[in-house]
Amino acid sequence: MSVGTVEREVEVRTGCRWRLHPRTPDLAVVAGYLALATWLTSRQWGRPDRLFHQAGDQILFEWMLAHAARAVAGLENPLWSDALNAPGGVNLMANTSVLGLGVPLAPVTLLFGSQVAFAVAVVGCLAGTAAAWYVLLRRRLVESRLAAALGGLVCGFAPGMVAQAGSHLHMAAQFLVPVILALVFMPHPSDPAESPGAWSRVWRPGLLLGLVVTYQVFLGEEVLLFVALAAGVFVLGYALADRATARRLAPVTAGRIAVGAVVAAVLLAYPLWFQFFGPGHYRGMPFHAYGFQLDAASFTATARQTVFGDHRLPALLAPNATEENSFFGPGLLVLAVVVTVWLWRRPLVRALAACGVVFALLSLGPRVRLDGSSTELPGPYLLIAELPLLDHVVPARFSLVCVPVLGILLALSVDRVRRQPATAGAGPDSVPVRLLWAGAVAAALLPLAPTPIRTVPTWQVPAFVAEGIWRAYVPAGRTVVPVPPVTNAGQSPAMLWSARTGLAFTAPGGFFIGPRSPDDPAARWGAPDRPTSLLLRRVADTGEVPPISETDRRQAVADLRHWRAAVVVQGGLHHGDPVRRTVEALLGPAREIGGALVWDVRPLVG
Repeated sequence: MSVGTVEREVEVRTGCRWRLHPRTPDLAVVAGYLALATWLTSRQWGRPDRLFHQAGDQILFEWMLAHAARAVAGLENPLWSDALNAPGGVNLMANTSVLGLGVPLAPVTLLFGSQVAFAVAVVGCLAGTAAAWYVLLRRRLVESRLAAALGGLVCGFAPGMVAQAGSHLHMAAQFLVPVILALVFMPHPSDPAESPGAWSRVWRPGLLLGLVVTYQVFLGEEVLLFVALAAGVFVLGYALADRATARRLAPVTAGRIAVGAVVAAVLLAYPLWFQFFGPGHYRGMPFHAYGFQLDAASFTATARQTVFGDHRLPALLAPNATEENSFFGPGLLVLAVVVTVWLWRRPLVRALAACGVVFALLSLGPRVRLDGSSTELPGPYLLIAELPLLDHVVPARFSLVCVPVLGILLALSVDRVRRQPATAGAGPDSVPVRLLWAGAVAAALLPLAPTPIRTVPTWQVPAFVAEGIWRAYVPAGRTVVPVPPVTNAGQSPAMLWSARTGLAFTAPGGFFIGPRSPDDPAARWGAPDRPTSLLLRRVADTGEVPPISETDRRQAVADLRHWRAAVVVQGGLHHGDPVRRTVEALLGPAREIGGALVWDVRPLVG
């Protein structure tokens, strides 16, 4: 279909002629993205006993989606929750609460549960990001629908996007990134006589920009920070490549950004105050962000969740399976270099190339690693490592900026080839060159073809919890204490059970970031440990039953009183029998109710 065609007619074998709406091919592209994203999540549909590979992170986001649904249905405060970390509560604005996904998905969560909502969110993040980039490319940068579709495919389904989507919804939800960039970098006619008024050039896009930025904050603040940094580097690169155009566009662009910043500041004033100064706020991070860096060799390697991927090499080149944010393979990188050289005269291409190189270097961290070994070569990350906000950014994620850079360069090259006349001669635009370029694109992209996101088994929620049997044992104001309790990082039975039951009960601990104590705002994972939680987690990890003293029993009662416990519940655990014997040594014999071991501790706690 040529650009600007309103409709076309398709001859079918029956001889009938059907009118094809001009948007049908675009809808087909989006449907393809949705089909691919659905297939990538296929190993979890209808499998409550499976979680994506970083199981603890999925549990966290399932709980966040369940909380958002409860906040919508019950008109509760979406920025805070008392359902976890009893008796303290959790500042959700200071955590990755993804309210921008949880609120619109509330009907799905309420009707089908948190696991289905999480899978739908993953599909939406991947397909939505690809579709948004497709629309931007189609409307602003390329004429060829195929070029835009391939660019969107890379932007939405690159290895780094698939790796993040299985665990980190706040990093995978990038479907507003093209919208933000489109509002900031709007085209401006070179003829002043054709220039629209200030409302169309500055105020209207500025207001929309402020609204979109506000929404992005409730999807993921880290992605918004990357957008701002990447846009700044891109603008600098473009200004160096084309000073005249940059000077002409600067005033209007700055005006849009200023209007957007004011709108966003007004709308976000209270949420950001709550995040940084409200109850349960914290300072710093509970881990050293600079330790999460990429190996330089990862850029030409193959990610594990691709058709040619393996598990050994990526484990050496990335901090974990979720942060495989580069892994573009040699083919796509060589193609990007060829495109950059070929289209070097375009300021857009030079600015994109500079942006990609800068963020690729930043992802290498403070000291460059190569093939799994540390070197003495310092990385550019050292220049920004101590700056406010940037000191909280995981270096490995900087390479996610390279994903749209490569997608756009690929789209520009395919569009350039397709727009040239298909002659049969030996010129640079001949049919053999087109075929050669098609082969090069296929060779670069096929090794990156993703496979369904890996899953791991998990223990299902016991019927005692899932069917609400616990209600007969837990009066108002009291809590259910899963075993092991607290679990500051990683898989938390309290969060999984709470998410899968729609936050039906209150529990201690959980997987979140909070302050060390009411008097110490330094960040830590989860609630401060209690002696009993440390004891039981150690048994759950090792399977070794320690000797239990009378002091341990008194401490267990004190901890249960602190948690306002009514029942202690043990579901499925890897070292279930040692944990059961330890809890029985502390609290007495258990009763098996609804597929769980239950200790009614109301007589002990009082």
